[in-house]
Amino acid sequence: MPTTSAAWIPPTDPMRFPTGYTWGAATSAFQIEGSTTVDGRGPSVWDTFCAEPGRVRGGATGDPGADHYVRWESDLDLMAELGIGAYRFSVAWPRIQPTGSGAVNQKGIDFYRRLVDGLVDRGIRPGITLFHWDLPQALQDAGGWPSRDTAYRFADYAAIMFDALGDVAADWFTINEPKTHAFVGHWYGGHAPGLTSPDAAAAAVHHQLLGHGLAVERFRASSAVGRIGIALNLAPIYPISEVFADSAKRIDGRENRLFLDPVLLGRYPTDAVGNLRGLVPANRAAFDALVLDGDLATISSPSDFLAVQYYGAEGAGFDGASVPVFPTSSAPWQQVHPEGLFDLLTRIAADYPAIPLVITENGMPDPTSAVTVDDDHRVEFFRTHFQQARRAIDAGVPLEAHYVWSMLDNFEWAEGYEQRWGIVAVDFDTQERTPKKSFAFYQGVIGDNAVAPA
Repeated sequence: MPTTSAAWIPPTDPMRFPTGYTWGAATSAFQIEGSTTVDGRGPSVWDTFCAEPGRVRGGATGDPGADHYVRWESDLDLMAELGIGAYRFSVAWPRIQPTGSGAVNQKGIDFYRRLVDGLVDRGIRPGITLFHWDLPQALQDAGGWPSRDTAYRFADYAAIMFDALGDVAADWFTINEPKTHAFVGHWYGGHAPGLTSPDAAAAAVHHQLLGHGLAVERFRASSAVGRIGIALNLAPIYPISEVFADSAKRIDGRENRLFLDPVLLGRYPTDAVGNLRGLVPANRAAFDALVLDGDLATISSPSDFLAVQYYGAEGAGFDGASVPVFPTSSAPWQQVHPEGLFDLLTRIAADYPAIPLVITENGMPDPTSAVTVDDDHRVEFFRTHFQQARRAIDAGVPLEAHYVWSMLDNFEWAEGYEQRWGIVAVDFDTQERTPKKSFAFYQGVIGDNAVAPA
């Protein structure tokens, strides 16, 4: 078994969270909004990807999603009933700029203004993600994230949103999971835009991070109130034996430090970039050619927080290969290991001190694609992960918030509608919403600001 933190026995009394701790829930635009051709929205790379036969399970598309574009008010009422203090959603860039640059679509701005005002009216703090993978197709046609120009177009779009919604106290998230979008979308071919080019993936890594830094600079130059940071999906890496310690370091470099170090330390990790198993274009010198003077200073523009997205751990085997060592959920890539959250948070706090942390995604899918309400598996997942989060706070980690993934069952990317991650069940034929057991459990945690033992 991997070497992990010392055995921990949960207490028999409820674990109470600090006063002011924020409980939230999260979604993304393409996964829930639907209405992909309504009110001037332009096509995104995900619309194109879904239209290609064999790309998405069952031939599913972003319509109807969870029909949130129409049902947003009743969805906000469910959030108010749940009692969350914050809701993280994403803005669909193609709703704001249908071609990714140029004229602004006012109907898109108006929708997100209604959404933000509705949240504020219900006492819920908005968390606004600027990019959650739905790049305008016109920008992809011009080169996409492998092109440096996309970072500048992203900064322009971010400035539009800061001007439009910056009067509202909110948490802004620049880029959601740049690793997933770069690796799965540009290297493995499993997500939009469906490329299988290590060169494109390497460039997409750097240019997304550059876009993040440029957006932070635009935020500081604007009159927007609130805070800003980036959302990184991270995982603790455990060698399956001491023999594979170097292998674990290589995987950690690729999965974690490649993104943490430039954002928080202003440098790329030399060992990681040199050992990415084909990710870098030809060699380290070629990767370095992507990084122009001043880029790392921009990328490391001071953030107000780091958003951590945690789904599970990874094991390290021979030659930098990830191996399964923990139980998996119905998403085969997810190795469920609650204690890994403690290990990850304490490691970040030690290696990158002084940056406040927020957990912005944390969850698991139902075991089948059928509408499920009795989700005891998710209740236990949340309970054990909340306990590890509280344990990390006790260890001195500056953790301020925990958002669950997800508020609603939704379109789960290449899995279509086959995986359900919500605490509210959605019948995609009727769009009926039914809160699950996990909704009631989470409602109790929020009300008590504490997690009780099983």
